[in-house]
Amino acid sequence: MAKIGFIGLGIMGAPMAINLIKGGHELFAYTRGKVPQSVSDAGATLCKNGADVARQADIIITMVPDTPHVQDALFGENGVAAGLSKGKIVVDMSSISPVATKDFAQRIVEQGGEYLDAPVSGGEVGAKAGSLTIMVGGKQEIFDTVKPLFDLMGKNITLVGGYGDGQITKVANQIIVALTIEAVGEALLLASKAGADAAKVREALMGGFANSRILEVHGERMVKRTFDPGFRIELHQKDLNLALTTARQLGVALPSTAVAQELFNTCAAHGGAGQDHSALVRALEIMANYEIGQ
Repeated sequence: MAKIGFIGLGIMGAPMAINLIKGGHELFAYTRGKVPQSVSDAGATLCKNGADVARQADIIITMVPDTPHVQDALFGENGVAAGLSKGKIVVDMSSISPVATKDFAQRIVEQGGEYLDAPVSGGEVGAKAGSLTIMVGGKQEIFDTVKPLFDLMGKNITLVGGYGDGQITKVANQIIVALTIEAVGEALLLASKAGADAAKVREALMGGFANSRILEVHGERMVKRTFDPGFRIELHQKDLNLALTTARQLGVALPSTAVAQELFNTCAAHGGAGQDHSALVRALEIMANYEIGQ
């Protein structure tokens, strides 16, 4: 049984933390705001801040929304760094800047700790089921140490390379996800406007080469109009901003990614920032002045 710290108990973090407890580990938790009852009921020890978590745990996981939140969790007042001692491992499972990640890793290592960046894909469903895809950057030996914990939270777990490589893999993942959501939305909208039953079109497409997990899950959301998150549009906007910013730094053009971001921006402007990212279809519907199933 390992002593695990967990910082950030949101839609994703709470079920991930619970899966670690179910795996037989002692968990020390901290989050901004109210601790979910499910985490308390599972037997987590609640801590007053990140430093307190770091003092009590050997491996400290952060799962927070964006780069500034990770920086604050690690290096802010009473953050993880304030309670870190030599040999402890920090694992950031948030989706943040690959450039900032390299800096965070260096600072933790200089303090005597170890670091992995390990962002995830799979959403709330994957977090609850323990079936997340986990993309990891860092040293092989540290990855090997933490791998049993990753196995409790995910199924497809890959050490991609060094510090920051996990994050750039997640950025690539979010590009593919956004563009596939857009493609599914365009296809179902066109079919519906042409008079076909979008639900039956989706069913037919799932038997062919166009099939995908996004057509299966997010296509159903589009047809049934169930846009409760899930994974919020505002978080996908953040991820695509990371993609576009990194691309600009590297001199790479990402034209379709930019279009997807503008569609998310349209949804946000119409009050949809908190909806599931499958609601990207709403931007297409606004432009068509037509709603799937209308």
